Amino acid sequence: VDEFFLDDDKIDIYLYSQSGSNASLDSLNQMSVYTPIGAIVPLSSIANIVETVDTNRIRRLDGKRTVTLNIIPPENIALETGVEIVRNEIVNYLREAGEIPSNITMNISGASDALQATRQALTTNYFVAVIIIYLLLVAIFTHWGYPILIMTTIPLGVAGGIFGLWAFNLMGDLFTLLGIQATYLSFDMIAMLGFLILMGTVVNNPILIVHQAMTNVRNLKMDAIQAVRNAVELRLRPIAMSTLTTVCGLAPLVFIPGEGTELYRGVGVIVMFGLLGTAVVALTFLPALTIIALKLTHADNQSNSSNQ
Repeated sequence: VDEFFLDDDKIDIYLYSQSGSNASLDSLNQMSVYTPIGAIVPLSSIANIVETVDTNRIRRLDGKRTVTLNIIPPENIALETGVEIVRNEIVNYLREAGEIPSNITMNISGASDALQATRQALTTNYFVAVIIIYLLLVAIFTHWGYPILIMTTIPLGVAGGIFGLWAFNLMGDLFTLLGIQATYLSFDMIAMLGFLILMGTVVNNPILIVHQAMTNVRNLKMDAIQAVRNAVELRLRPIAMSTLTTVCGLAPLVFIPGEGTELYRGVGVIVMFGLLGTAVVALTFLPALTIIALKLTHADNQSNSSNQ
């Protein structure tokens, strides 16, 4: 009937009759109510009693009657997909059909709020990670341009992780056609953590090639093509060793089913295929870009020397 606030605690005040739980529905109309002027009247004279079906608990939020409906999507539907289905095919459909009165407010909360908060946090972390990686590379190379060359492998590594998810689910479709039980991976928040991990690891192999090429040009006075070719030959073995050891370490998580592997298998797939894709890019696409960058840098140095 009212609320009482004690410091920061809200205490609900309930009104009970002396009859308690022994009161029957038939006797409610004849219950005595004392009025402020001291008169005694039956409850039926001041209230209309209507029998209906309702919940066993009445909840209020900001003074408004509140009803909570819990929806648990199937395991093969991602949380984000389930939220979109509820929002578009249920809530919006009921509003457009006029099934929900205008004075009723419907909000999607619970795990949906956690999903939105996690997405915002990951987006911020991505930008912060990119900035930190770039500044560290600038400090290592003492140059503002070469770190950008190395960081071109990050989006290509992300593309490799997305391809890995697609290939894994495609393999699941083939197993299903053959009557074999398969596991499908969704692009959920935990899987997106793999991209955050990938951003710090895909730059390792390009650093080896670019640094060796810069050393060949500065110290050994090689031309751009020869410097990059020599860098790829010298760094091929370390790149192959680091890539193979990481892939073999992730293989049990990705390919061997077990208790608890379903939760982090998406992370393993993204990191594995991202590293494989980056290793290929570091040996093909990156050397071509490095040759162009070294030629442009050498041309700028020559022009500056001639001007001096």
